[in-house]
Amino acid sequence: MYGHNPWGGPLEISTTTDSATNDDIRSQDCRDFDRAALPLKKLSSLGQDATKLLCCWETPKHNNVSWRGNSCLKDGDSATEFKDLVGRGGDTCGGKTNPNDHYCWMRPEDIDYQRPVSQCDSCSDLAAEMAAALASASIVFKDDKVYSQKLVHGATTLFKFAREKRGRYSGDGSAAAPFYNSSSYWDEFIWGGTWMYFASGNISYLDLVTNPELGRNAGPFWGGLDNGVLSWDNKLAGAQLLLTRLRLFLSPGYPYEEMLRTFHDQTNIIMCSYLPFFTSFNRTKGGLIELNDGKPQPLQYVVNAAFLATLYSDYLEAVGVPGWYCGPKFFSTDVLRDFAKTHIDYILGNNPQKMSYIVGFSNHYPKQVHHGGSSIPNNKVKYNCEEGWKWKDSKKPNPNVMIGAMVAGPDTSDMFHDIRTNYNYTEPTLAGNAGLVAALVGLSAKRKLTNIDRNTIFSSVPTMFPNSPPPPSPWKP
Repeated sequence: MYGHNPWGGPLEISTTTDSATNDDIRSQDCRDFDRAALPLKKLSSLGQDATKLLCCWETPKHNNVSWRGNSCLKDGDSATEFKDLVGRGGDTCGGKTNPNDHYCWMRPEDIDYQRPVSQCDSCSDLAAEMAAALASASIVFKDDKVYSQKLVHGATTLFKFAREKRGRYSGDGSAAAPFYNSSSYWDEFIWGGTWMYFASGNISYLDLVTNPELGRNAGPFWGGLDNGVLSWDNKLAGAQLLLTRLRLFLSPGYPYEEMLRTFHDQTNIIMCSYLPFFTSFNRTKGGLIELNDGKPQPLQYVVNAAFLATLYSDYLEAVGVPGWYCGPKFFSTDVLRDFAKTHIDYILGNNPQKMSYIVGFSNHYPKQVHHGGSSIPNNKVKYNCEEGWKWKDSKKPNPNVMIGAMVAGPDTSDMFHDIRTNYNYTEPTLAGNAGLVAALVGLSAKRKLTNIDRNTIFSSVPTMFPNSPPPPSPWKP
């Protein structure tokens, strides 16, 4: 099986030790390789959001959208069970020394220990997220009708499975639970159902996502700050913004208006919570919003918020709305873009450390990124599980520079420790870089009313109202 190693050319991974699909293996070339499918599928749909929603429609022949879509199709080739979903990262607690992704420090192409994957027959969150990835990809590839319909068919099978086989992919002692534990699947039902409606035009999906009972289970009526933070675990903020777009651009009316207005109102509240005029979230002295309650690795949440803020600003401007209300106070769309730009600038180096948290950007960026392939020299020597430790513990900069990788980020004091073994500072993630790319695309787009393609994302959605009757035939005396 082959992936791509940016500093060493193609990399080959043994099919005898790893039961993952080719495409999941290509995703292993990141940090210490442990695979949990939910963040990977979130990467697919979020990355495609940046492509579609901001209308950068040209996709190269060999692109990550298609190979990740193909991976989802392979994972979901059965209506009763799914395989290759949950990789066993490995527990190193209690002195365990079995070779696994956390105990060993190796290049991905050198892994020689067994890396089995789990099979699940009740993983609603994961299946619905995969359905969202396939459905959104079908819109990207709408001009390739055969492939687009194949994606829609796969998404339909996955979403049906998600609805019928209820359960969390990380439940019941799943190997994914210690690393990427899913808190709920209700948000994925709204997220996946919304993309299914956009991709297929089947009105039953819109009926589902605007069902008040589903909304109550997903949480938009609860308030609570977590519901406003888009992450690999919680898609609610993104789903509400998509449905707000539907209300703004198509205005479906009765019987959907009440729930769509609720989602729109919640989107407004989320945008208010991002602003420095309010105290919904703490901020560091350097100005970084703490969307994960001061826990480590804050930047992946920040870039997602920057993306949503930019997108909502574009939506409002596209329909000629200059801003929105936070209580009695009116704010212009410029405030949202300022929030996004300020935080991306922080990540790029406008922070107390003057540190760019994007590897390779500027002269001052993390040199000891928590990543096996980046830290081990490309010297044609194969290092086994424990032999790689000397590179993990080395005080020298990584010999292979991961250009463009965003690390975990600073702590609540704006401090950053460039230490390879401290993943809370130096770990890059696929989910984090997906949000970064989306936010950068949004901020790079030229601001004009035609910036947002109002129609392509709805190309499969049928007319919401009946056509006007034909005019009467001419009167003849």
